Amino acid sequence: MDTVVPDDPASKPAGIPRDVLIVEDDVIIAIDVEQTIAEFGVTSARTASNVAQALAMIAERAPDFVLLDVGLSEDKSFAVANRLAVLKIPFAFVTGYSGDKAFPAEYSGRPRLSKPFSRDELFAILSNWRSCNPG
Repeated sequence: MDTVVPDDPASKPAGIPRDVLIVEDDVIIAIDVEQTIAEFGVTSARTASNVAQALAMIAERAPDFVLLDVGLSEDKSFAVANRLAVLKIPFAFVTGYSGDKAFPAEYSGRPRLSKPFSRDELFAILSNWRSCNPG
């Protein structure tokens, strides 16, 4: 069942972050997430497909919240997670990995969206984004 999101922007949830960075190397997933979170009321969504691009975008303009895919092509996104933690920018991992083996100990308790995820799961993460602060 899909989450019902109001059509009237004035009635959209106040708890949704305004500016979200999506760090995802699969262009189809990135586009789908971008479109879905826009429907939820996110006013600015940017996409980075690799670690270097994500770090540059964060330095250019810090987002309110980050959806961080763990596996980016041949790299892992933990360098981005480290930077987000230093800057105290809330984030959640998005991953196809199961269990904690793929995660460094300091991130084993971080919020995660497991691929494939539903609109409801994505909405829940965005609705609780302030509790995803790594500090």
